[in-house]
Amino acid sequence: MTAERGWRGRFGRHGGERDTGIAFGAGAYFLWGLFPAFFGLLSFASAGEVLVERILWTLVVALLALLVAGRLGELRRIDARTWRLAAVASAAISLNWGVYVYGVISHHVVECALGYFINPLVTVAFGVLIFREKLRAPQWVALGLGASAVIVLTVDYGRPPWIALILACSFATYGLVKKVIRLDALPGLAAEGLAAAPFALIAVVVIALTGNATFGSSAAHTGLLMLTGPVTLVPLVLFALAAPRVPLSTMGILQYLTPALQLTWGVVVGHEPMPASRWAGFALIWLALAIFTAEAGGPPPRPPQTPPGSGTPPPPKGGGVRGGGGGV
Repeated sequence: MTAERGWRGRFGRHGGERDTGIAFGAGAYFLWGLFPAFFGLLSFASAGEVLVERILWTLVVALLALLVAGRLGELRRIDARTWRLAAVASAAISLNWGVYVYGVISHHVVECALGYFINPLVTVAFGVLIFREKLRAPQWVALGLGASAVIVLTVDYGRPPWIALILACSFATYGLVKKVIRLDALPGLAAEGLAAAPFALIAVVVIALTGNATFGSSAAHTGLLMLTGPVTLVPLVLFALAAPRVPLSTMGILQYLTPALQLTWGVVVGHEPMPASRWAGFALIWLALAIFTAEAGGPPPRPPQTPPGSGTPPPPKGGGVRGGGGGV
């Protein structure tokens, strides 16, 4: 009887932790999926102003959260190398945020969704190019399908899907840096904000001096811009709570909730055009992702090699789809 109670306690507790983690993860990706609804409300401001206000108010909220948690002192213990990495991560995520906001307020939500659909493929390509990861044949097929999809969509749009490509590459770069930086989610976000804050403050002054500022023009506009801070932080906290409780393969599947919701928003609410050729491009992406998701559970490939002299460890093995967060 004692053994039975112990078995139930262990497995029940672990199962409960996993279920809680899935709830946190689904909540994070669901909120990220609804970002077009929120950032669409900010069309009264330029993408540049939204970006710098988002950087500053996210920093304010992150610092307040660290203060309440009694962890503000962790920022003083960050070494010079970590600050440099935080600056690189900050540049990558700032580019990602700025392009995403531009995409939403210029009614290119579908292209933004495309960026987060192809992000796992770009991440794997980075793993091959930078960390010399070895892929299995089906994974090479998936990468080929992803490249073919970009060609199909380039023909469809009459131009390369720059918004999607910049979003995917900038977030893959951000994820690459986050793999080697030794900071938890909240201190990391604060450090990235501190690295970007001087540039954001200069931009705020320039925008105000040129008469293009909307912050302070009305209570509603000011309140919405201030909300960019907590709106950014809440899903990141949920993701941080989910990550240690949920298997990587599960997070890899959950991440598709975000671009799926954004695609739905762009087509159903935004009434953005989706001709058959564009659906064909998305279908190729989904087929590639299905292959990667299936292959993620296969036998591991040969261990990747760290680039000589990099001093950084390789990313997780497997070449499969990786979970991510914070891109939007």
